[in-house]
Amino acid sequence: MAKKNYYNVIIVGGGISGTALLYTLAKYTDVKDIALFEKYDEVATLNSSAKGNSQTLHCGDIETNYTLEKAKITNRTATMVENYGKLYGYDNKYMFQIPKMALGVGDKEVKFIKDRYKEFKKEFPYMELWDKKQLAKIEPALLKGRKKSEDITAMGTKKRWSAVDFGKISKSFVKNAKKENKNIDVHLSKEVDHIEKKGDKFKVIVEGKAYYSDYVVVDAGAHSLLLAHKMGHGKDYSCLPVGGSFYYSKIDSLKSKVYTIQNPKLPFAAIHGDPDIVKDNIVRFGPTAIVLPKLERYHHAHFLDFLETLAPSTEVIEVFYDLMHDSDIREYAIKNFLYEVPGIRRKLFAKEVRKIVPSMTKDDIEFAEGVGGLRPQVIDKKTKKLFLGEAKITTGEGIVFNMTPSPGATSCLGNAQEDAILICKFLGNKFKAKKFDRELVTPIPY
Repeated sequence: MAKKNYYNVIIVGGGISGTALLYTLAKYTDVKDIALFEKYDEVATLNSSAKGNSQTLHCGDIETNYTLEKAKITNRTATMVENYGKLYGYDNKYMFQIPKMALGVGDKEVKFIKDRYKEFKKEFPYMELWDKKQLAKIEPALLKGRKKSEDITAMGTKKRWSAVDFGKISKSFVKNAKKENKNIDVHLSKEVDHIEKKGDKFKVIVEGKAYYSDYVVVDAGAHSLLLAHKMGHGKDYSCLPVGGSFYYSKIDSLKSKVYTIQNPKLPFAAIHGDPDIVKDNIVRFGPTAIVLPKLERYHHAHFLDFLETLAPSTEVIEVFYDLMHDSDIREYAIKNFLYEVPGIRRKLFAKEVRKIVPSMTKDDIEFAEGVGGLRPQVIDKKTKKLFLGEAKITTGEGIVFNMTPSPGATSCLGNAQEDAILICKFLGNKFKAKKFDRELVTPIPY
């Protein structure tokens, strides 16, 4: 096999997850020959781009659908991204300290926030509890037009690096990886068609050309499960692609990231408002959540690929039935469908926004065309449940498939660490754990 047709590791997919693994292998292992294949003409054009997500580094502190245990895990991986940014001087360039908070509205939610603050304070000692009077100073838009009788409280912080341009971070991973390892090849505009096991190697077919590798990691979003199914792996999983859209505020409404309380029955994010870090004086509200019969949000996609990843079965039908049998989820699904319908969507969505900014009207918002991403929500057929986080198919044969919905961008370096350790163990290479921990895992004092 000729040089450059053979690699120790091939990574499929150039989003935040694939590029994070490329960087981790280059800097923290002695793996020599590495290739990354990305089907578009640059990395991070889909969900990892600044317009494809909420630009939020999820630390677990204000995410009200996280248990304390999950929050601790998420905080560790978020710290890795913060440390990486500071290591290369990307603070205030690709990541920013925008105030953020979880907002409780009304007596029940106010009590929830206060109780949660007490539970989470030890793990997140920098967090503050802000009452109505304090919020009037920190974020006046929360009070403008709100009934005086309606109480609000928030737990939040001004200290964390809460906003990240993950697209720029992805590009920086590639640049810094190449500085660490000159044997890296990044193949752009090259789509992987097929992967097969050939003896102790993997044959990766890219637009009719064969490449070979000792180890393969597929970080291709919803396409990860498609490639897994084609190889006979992950048959117990189905992919439910969920598209998210956003609305722009036409008025200068928020200076902070404001999240509302998550309904524990719903696997998708509650509405939040985020100052856009790549568009001056623009605030985004969202996301919506709608099931789409495609594997990419704003690109042409084959319906048959969607069917292959959905893998319809009695178990999948049961999951759908159970979801739609719940009145809260059914109402949520209908509302989110209507939020996508021109002519009525602004008026309907403005009602949601008013929980955060009471003075907002339909004339103050507009649908953000072409903004949003697609989340590969995974169904486990065995348990007949939706995964509420990342899913990984580890075959033990030298190939791994990753599906990383939110908070996948936050977890990019944590997932890369996990995969790098698997790769080194399988290939007999060294993972530089002490250096990784010293540079990326060490907690930042706040």
